[in-house]
Amino acid sequence: MSAAVRAGIDRLAACGHPYLKGRRIGLVTNPTGITADFRTSVDVCSQLADAELTALFACEHGLYGQRQAGEKFGDETDERLGIPVFSLYGEHKKPTAEMLQTVDTVIFDIQDLGVRFFTYLSTLMYVMEMCALHGKSLLVLDRPNPLGGTAVEGGLLRKGYESMVGAWTMPIRTGMTIGELARMANDLRGLKCELDVIPLEGWTRAMEFTDTGLPWMMPSPNMPALDTVRVYAGTCFFEGTNLSEGRGTTRPFEWIGAPWIDGRQLAERMNGLGLAGVHFHPVYATPTFSKHQGVLCGGARLFVSDTAAYESVRTGLALLYEVQRLYPDRFEWLAPPKEGSRYFIDLLTGGIRCGN
Repeated sequence: MSAAVRAGIDRLAACGHPYLKGRRIGLVTNPTGITADFRTSVDVCSQLADAELTALFACEHGLYGQRQAGEKFGDETDERLGIPVFSLYGEHKKPTAEMLQTVDTVIFDIQDLGVRFFTYLSTLMYVMEMCALHGKSLLVLDRPNPLGGTAVEGGLLRKGYESMVGAWTMPIRTGMTIGELARMANDLRGLKCELDVIPLEGWTRAMEFTDTGLPWMMPSPNMPALDTVRVYAGTCFFEGTNLSEGRGTTRPFEWIGAPWIDGRQLAERMNGLGLAGVHFHPVYATPTFSKHQGVLCGGARLFVSDTAAYESVRTGLALLYEVQRLYPDRFEWLAPPKEGSRYFIDLLTGGIRCGN
C-alpha cells in the first residue's frame, strides 16, 4: 500500500528541483532521511542526474544515528562515496566557509519532533544563517510534525537564553513542520537566506505520523517510538536535574526516577493532581548508561490515555514541582558546566525555572 503522504525527499526523487541543476550539493541528513520506498536521502542525492553531491553534514547523533546524546565528534570521510562528512556537533555547530567551499546548494532532510530543544531545529537555524552569510541556497525537504499541526505548548524562549537546545524564539512545542519553521524563521529573523521548501503532499494538520504511511526511523537513539515523542516535550526537563529521564533503559523519557524515589508515592501524588489525559504508574529500573548507571531507580511512568487532552509541557512542569516537594533534600538542579554559564534547566525552559 502506498503512503498517504509524500515527504519532500519523495517529491525530490520524482521531480528534481530547479535549485539543483548543475549545482554542487551539500546534504544535512541522518537515518531519518528516507523515502517512502526506503531509499536514503544520501542515495537519492548522490544519484541526481543534474547535480553533484560533494559534501555531507552530520548533526547530533551522527550521520548514521550511531552516537549518544551530547557526544561530540569530528569530521570524517564517507567511505562509500569518498566525500567529506562535516561535523556540526563538535568544534563547530555551524557550517564554516571552508565546509561550504565546494557547495552551491545545501539540502536539509531530517525528521524533526516539533519540539524546540530537540537540537535538529537549532542546526537548521544555524545552517540558514551560514547559507545567507556565504551566499549559498538552501533547500529544505519537508517532513510531517510527528504529533500533527494543531497544538502548540510552552512559552517562548527569552532573549539571552539562546543555545543548542533553543536557537531562536519559538514555543517548546511548535505545532509546525520543519519546512514551515524554516520559512517563518527566515522571514521573521530577516536572514535573507535564499530558501525554498519542497512541501509535503497529502498531509493535513490533524495527521499524526502513524497516519502518514511513511516509515518511522528513530530520530535519535533515545527516541524509539511515537509514544516517546508524545511525552518528550515535558519529561526532557529532567535532563536539567539529578533524576534519570530514562536514558539507558528501553523506555527513555516515558519514565523518570532516581535511587531515592518511592515510585508508588510519586505515582499516587501525580494521579491525585487530575492532569488531563495521563496516568502515572510506579516503575523500578536500572539504567545501563547515563545518570544512575547500574543503580536501581524508583520512579513513575507516564501513560497517555487521551492524546487530544494531554498537555506534555504542563505535565512535565507539574512533575518537576511535585518531585521537588516530595524530596526537597535530594532533588537538585544540575550545576552549570562552567562558572557564569546558565543552568541547563533554564536553557530547556527558555528562561523560567520551575521551583527553587
